[in-house]
Amino acid sequence: MAGRLGILAGDGELPARLVEACRLDGREVFVLAFEGQTDPETVAGTVHAWIRLGAAGSAFEILKGAGVSELVMAGAITRPSLAELKPDLRTARWLAKVGMSSLGDDGLLSAVVRSLEEEGFGVIGVDEILKHLLAETKVYGRLEPDAEAVADIERGIAVAKVLGAADVGQGVVVQQGIVLAVEAAEGTDALLRRAGELRRAGPGGVLVKIKKPGQEHRADLPTIGQRTVEVAAAAGLRGIAVEAGGALVIGGDALGPVADSAGLFVVGIQTDS
Repeated sequence: MAGRLGILAGDGELPARLVEACRLDGREVFVLAFEGQTDPETVAGTVHAWIRLGAAGSAFEILKGAGVSELVMAGAITRPSLAELKPDLRTARWLAKVGMSSLGDDGLLSAVVRSLEEEGFGVIGVDEILKHLLAETKVYGRLEPDAEAVADIERGIAVAKVLGAADVGQGVVVQQGIVLAVEAAEGTDALLRRAGELRRAGPGGVLVKIKKPGQEHRADLPTIGQRTVEVAAAAGLRGIAVEAGGALVIGGDALGPVADSAGLFVVGIQTDS
């Protein structure tokens, strides 16, 4: 049996799903929650500790004291400014070394992974534990994209690859060949709301989410779930396409009926990347 797993828990459903999967597998877990980032319900009933995002020195001490051998990063973290971070001495030295202001999210998260490994922790991806959540090449639900939607998906893939190569974001919304919005620091929900404000008459747009070229998959895979479907529907979108094998679908096949009820298609796609 592997040693105790440490979960660096951000926002969203993933941390709680990891806890549940480990319980079913009989593996001990320790959750490190971040003030202002982690939902308190995530750590209910778990062995855990709360910490500031900028307190790396204390974090390492807590994790090692808890007997953690492997770490997994799960859930969204809103990237703070340096002033908001209020780094301790160890974090400040690390930030000076990696150059936080010059790195995109994937570059920063890759640097975090390297630092964790240098501290002696094994770092694994969410997909190594929750393999069943990886998107498959298929249609989730009954609704399928028509020819116009397929063209929007192809346009979205091309734009998302350029966006990802610059380490900017993982998502883009395309309607009738026009790029309505691209994802940056605001996250998927805000991207969808902005796309809703910019939507044109006629068939709605499509959200395309793919991993960045060369992305550190252990840190931040594109993820969709029921909330994504609900926000997309409210924004007037007609569908969602995610990268098969490169994105997580929370809810799996159960997401299909949710999408059907909302009148959206959800598909796992190949991106040839």
